[in-house]
Amino acid sequence: MKPLTYSFQVPAHLHANTPAEYRSSKREAVKLFVLDRHSGSYHHDNFDHFSTYLNKGDVLILNNSRTLPAVLHTIDKIEIRLAKKRQDDTWEALIIGALPKNGKLIFPDNVNATMKKSDSKKPLVTLQFSVSGNSFYEFLYRHGSPIRYEYIHREWPIQAYQTVFSSVPGSIEMPSAGRALSWKMLAQLQKKGVKIVFVQLHTGLSYFENDQWPEPSNHSEAFSVSNEVVTLIKQAKTTGSKVIAVGTTVVRALESAVDAYGMLRPTTGETTLHIKADTMLNVVDGLLTGFHEPEASHLDMLSAFIETPYLLTAYHEAINQGYLWHEFGDINLILPLNK
Repeated sequence: MKPLTYSFQVPAHLHANTPAEYRSSKREAVKLFVLDRHSGSYHHDNFDHFSTYLNKGDVLILNNSRTLPAVLHTIDKIEIRLAKKRQDDTWEALIIGALPKNGKLIFPDNVNATMKKSDSKKPLVTLQFSVSGNSFYEFLYRHGSPIRYEYIHREWPIQAYQTVFSSVPGSIEMPSAGRALSWKMLAQLQKKGVKIVFVQLHTGLSYFENDQWPEPSNHSEAFSVSNEVVTLIKQAKTTGSKVIAVGTTVVRALESAVDAYGMLRPTTGETTLHIKADTMLNVVDGLLTGFHEPEASHLDMLSAFIETPYLLTAYHEAINQGYLWHEFGDINLILPLNK
């Protein structure tokens, strides 16, 4: 598990617990912290001005993965958090509370799951369900709910955990960097000449409880990068335009599709890539992301975009200025401002 290596703490009042459209009238009503990845200089803005930072010919890449209602409860109230699909009827999962002694979990609708032999090195167990395929998903959408951590004080509908453009169900937690983007903003970007394309990465659990965080190299995630995306990125690189990833999931997908010669290729598979400060970024020039906790491996990735001292200075400033953290929070744009 990843040790705490980043020296800041997020005050309790900065843990966003309400979606922006419930706090105000629209998803894009969040703040934007703009950070120059080369100089470390920064300034404050509103997210609905995001399009002013992109130019004609730039490529904005989104993750089209859709969030699953990944929390289930047994009939005797044991909480199960799905973590990763292994087969049509088999999932890795996190069990909150005591494990059943007989290895059997009983759910509503006469659905059950049996615990199989698991890797003792991680807190996840493997569950084989009595239903599979479409029948499993029908069961999941009837009885499941989105993963909700302790800073979220009430239940929100599954739609609050989706981006407006998500289309392919598969993520355990929302790829949240794109949450504030509205159709209106996307249309404005397209009108400006920004190219908008999609990759796919289905996220796993970001937290295992009891101060346990997944290590990316042991935390595989399914991803896909299409030929269309590769072509547009190569065109942008040729003309000197920027490639902007919306979310760390997009960065992980794109950089995982780079071959041994540093060339981006259409790729579908699973990635265990851990992007850190010394990782060379072959594809992405800038990143739109949320604000991350000090224990999260996401900060390792951000340190590949900008020197860690600059990043930490920016995070302390964001705390001082009252930026909100997590999936319902504010947005950080890291990019080369002089490109």
